Amino acid sequence: MEQEQTLEALSHQVYLQHQEIRTALLEIERLNEKLKSLSPSAVGSQADETPPPHY
Repeated sequence: MEQEQTLEALSHQVYLQHQEIRTALLEIERLNEKLKSLSPSAVGSQADETPPPHY
């Protein structure tokens, strides 16, 4: 009987953790989409920058 209760408690905990992980992954996905939709930065990339004249 005690083993059944322990197993049930562990199973419930695994289920709750699975739900939390799913929620976190959905949030990460949503934030990634939000980042992709943001306008590009006003600062150019280092590769596009020409070296200063003293080089």
